[in-house]
Amino acid sequence: MRVPLSWLREYVDLPATETGRDVQAKLISAGLEVETVEHLGADLKGPLVVGQVLTIEELEGFKKPIRFCTVDVGQANGTGEPQEIVCGARNFSVGDKVVVVLPGATLPGGFSISARKTYGKTSHGMICSSDELGMGDDGTHGIIVLPPETEVGKDAIELLELVDEVLDIAVTANRGDCLSIRGVARETAIAYGLPLRDPALLDVPGPNAYGYPVKVSDPAGCDRFTARTVTGLSPEARSPIWLQRRLQKVGMRPISLAVDVTNYVMMELGQPLHAYDRHQVQGTIGVRRAQEGEMIVTLDGVERKLHAEDLVITDDRGPIGLAGVMGGADTEIADHDPSEEGAGATTDVIIEAAHFDQVSVARTARRHKLSSEASRRFERGVDPQAAAAAAQRTVDLLVLLAGGTAEAGVTEVVAPGAPHTITMAADHPDKVAGVTYGRETVVRRLQEVGCDVYGQDELIVTVPSWRPDLTDPNDLAEEVIRLEGYENLPSTLPRPPAGRGLTARQRLHRRIGRALAGAGYVEALNYPFVSEQVFDQLGLEADDPARRVVKLANPLSDEEPALRTSLLPGLLAALRRNDGRGSHDLALFETGLVFQPRDAAEVAANLPVDRRPSPDDIAALNAALPDQPRHVAVVLAGAREQAGWWGKGRPADWADAVEAARTVAREAGADLRMRKGQYGPWHPGRCAELTVTVDGAERVVGHAGELHPRVLKTLGLPARACAMELDLDVLERVGDTVPQAPSISTFPVATQDVALVVDAFVPAADVEAALREGAGELLESIRLFDVYENAEQLGEGRKSLAYALRFRADDRTLTVDEASAARETAVALAADRTGAVLRG
Repeated sequence: MRVPLSWLREYVDLPATETGRDVQAKLISAGLEVETVEHLGADLKGPLVVGQVLTIEELEGFKKPIRFCTVDVGQANGTGEPQEIVCGARNFSVGDKVVVVLPGATLPGGFSISARKTYGKTSHGMICSSDELGMGDDGTHGIIVLPPETEVGKDAIELLELVDEVLDIAVTANRGDCLSIRGVARETAIAYGLPLRDPALLDVPGPNAYGYPVKVSDPAGCDRFTARTVTGLSPEARSPIWLQRRLQKVGMRPISLAVDVTNYVMMELGQPLHAYDRHQVQGTIGVRRAQEGEMIVTLDGVERKLHAEDLVITDDRGPIGLAGVMGGADTEIADHDPSEEGAGATTDVIIEAAHFDQVSVARTARRHKLSSEASRRFERGVDPQAAAAAAQRTVDLLVLLAGGTAEAGVTEVVAPGAPHTITMAADHPDKVAGVTYGRETVVRRLQEVGCDVYGQDELIVTVPSWRPDLTDPNDLAEEVIRLEGYENLPSTLPRPPAGRGLTARQRLHRRIGRALAGAGYVEALNYPFVSEQVFDQLGLEADDPARRVVKLANPLSDEEPALRTSLLPGLLAALRRNDGRGSHDLALFETGLVFQPRDAAEVAANLPVDRRPSPDDIAALNAALPDQPRHVAVVLAGAREQAGWWGKGRPADWADAVEAARTVAREAGADLRMRKGQYGPWHPGRCAELTVTVDGAERVVGHAGELHPRVLKTLGLPARACAMELDLDVLERVGDTVPQAPSISTFPVATQDVALVVDAFVPAADVEAALREGAGELLESIRLFDVYENAEQLGEGRKSLAYALRFRADDRTLTVDEASAARETAVALAADRTGAVLRG
């Protein structure tokens, strides 16, 4: 919310010496986040005056149209003679009043003006546009043309209010009242201890039977609807300069008088309004839910298909507006076209000031991806009691500025309701803050906010209509604390009970992170949100459990409404982003939660805030949450070892992904086994299925290997990229994290090599498992050191696997016969299980 200091001073008598920075400090102390203070016109220096165009000469022979003008600037130039100026704009004529900057002046941005020769003429100054003066967009994209009655020679800096300070406030979602000058003025008045001139305190006529007919069919969606009619608006009437400048300062573009007035009142009072062309509205104005599939063309020119939950404004034809979001094109205010003698201009308008349900407006705006200034306010809470005053303020301005006539009829449809009342102990803010404020301070601060307070030890507080965020005693306590000053709260260091440090699980996660970092991986933290289309991109089967997702009721992005079931989408996106920025040798890892919906979905109950939740409350809450196992994943691309004088280097491949899985398993103390696999995004010929034994049964806990070329192409990833993902919780469950000291024997090792020939499709892991089991307790280690394929020597479809077996006994030196017998037993079991035969 942008708040001009000059506008704020209309409602609060701030000391003349107070600057925007001073007000910023006060408001920040009161709890409002004032991000910046913009100094408009800080580097602007005159003379900048009003001039009248006397003559225009079109200069020929140039690539673009150029005009040589003489402009009357009165006595501002010291001579009274017409000022000669060269200008390329085309949107002004002889007799128009314009803004002229004379030599010696400085425009925003430090642009100094002096007489200079250009296009064969000497230009003594410049005719200004709104952009050149730092005024913002005025919709003309050309020279500022002032009203005819503007005095020649008048100081344009003062006329256009070019020097001002604007506070830019980041309004939180619960403070919708501060999305208006009125709301910020109230906070400023409280902060300075000054009275507030409330702009909503107007004399408003009561409803009568002569107003425009309105029928509200959904009082839950619209609990208040005020309609007023103004007729006889002058088609030639334009928004005065002061009104246009205030809209520009708050970040809005002037459009036409009727629209500008509704926007002005919205920014002033916080009540969104809409003006309908009365001649375009047919019959009774209604408020109802849309019928599924109804269509409407909104003011932005887009045809929209309505949902049955959308709240709409209607006439006898159907929908003419999305309630609280945007009006329809059918009843749009038509502006005057001077070339058509006022034909088609709106002269009679119906003013709508209504109060709509916050949730309904928010859902409609998100559903149609149509955020507006109105929806932004309704979503955060609008004062329902301000509707009648806003309508009256709009009527008054239209009568004053456009020569209109306010009709006597007043329509006001109000649903029954009572003000919200909260009961609170008088010392409740003291207990929350740990500070003794006293009853008098609590009552005074709540009254300053606008509450009506009664009672002694127990206070009965009636919340003001403009603060719908105050719903319980803690909200009231927060108001007292923030107004008394957060900086005045004492600093007390907490005294945590003595603990035992990190849990075993936390220590494991840290060890895994350090191990992967030591292996050259960089940790990447990604958002846990995904789109369901990513599962198609990863090539998952239609019935894959990973496709079952938990969807968010209020996602940050409509394109990513689901919680992840895998870490790979986020890591692969990070890989693609870094590769696109020139980092081609990448190794990333992440440990984080994934989310798996339960079979029986339950709805979590709201936990109490007035007491500690019971174990049953917490158990019920946990039962409603999805399963959230922790996974670990890595992705690799480019070079794994860099080339240099030390060697050729090598690219990352599937074996690196498998080794990352082994690294994680070693840290977890888990016996991780690998076999050939095929799943989702991985290449079917270069994918390892990772398993562990859980309660006597083998369980798949992840996959590792090279990604499928089709997945790489779909996601825009570098060629031969690899990945690994493991269920860390299962590894922790089966692992033994007790440190194991290395066994050091004084007896020598006996090494036996064996080369086995097997079919090419037989995994080396299966051969190794058979050798390990057959070798028995004497086997200390086994290592595959060679893979050989030669059709002429081994036969078609055959390969040779060479293993080094190390045997050692704890109590003696092994004989050659003992080592050979263990080797032969191992080979025999491998032959029985895999069909292996000794090579040679």
